[in-house]
Amino acid sequence: MSMAYRLLRVAVLGLALALGGGHAVALEGVGRVVGIHDGDTLTVLDGSQRQHRVRIAGIDAPERAQAFGEAARENLARLAFGKTVALRCAKRDRYGRAVCSVFAGGRDLGLEQVRGGFAWWYREYAHEQNAAERAAYATAEREAREGQRGLWRDAAPTAPWAWRREARG
Repeated sequence: MSMAYRLLRVAVLGLALALGGGHAVALEGVGRVVGIHDGDTLTVLDGSQRQHRVRIAGIDAPERAQAFGEAARENLARLAFGKTVALRCAKRDRYGRAVCSVFAGGRDLGLEQVRGGFAWWYREYAHEQNAAERAAYATAEREAREGQRGLWRDAAPTAPWAWRREARG
């Protein structure tokens, strides 16, 4: 990365932080995946050798202790671990993770998780996707359900948000 490009990135980040009250997402661009937490969360190492926890936008995968949770994690690892990914980040969640669309080899990893039956399309946040993304995710989930792929093999899979609510009591 050239020095001019790095300086431009720093200037843009500073401006975004100043205008956004400190809430801007400072993670954008490319990095290498160095960790997989679960089926929708990974760790990316940036060009400055800093690690960032990233929540994949548009999906909700089963929790690790939940049915299909480990399978979702393993599939995301197969798709992303050790690979260079491109990130398009829109916000941070309440846990401080950057919420990003993540691409490896030109493939949208969130869409791939839904397509394989390893995650739900997170409709609650569909308004954050553009029309083409919403259509692709809706189609991918419908086809995964119809094809009984992954978690859709279960007759009545429990959505992660419902599972978390039950776990909290």
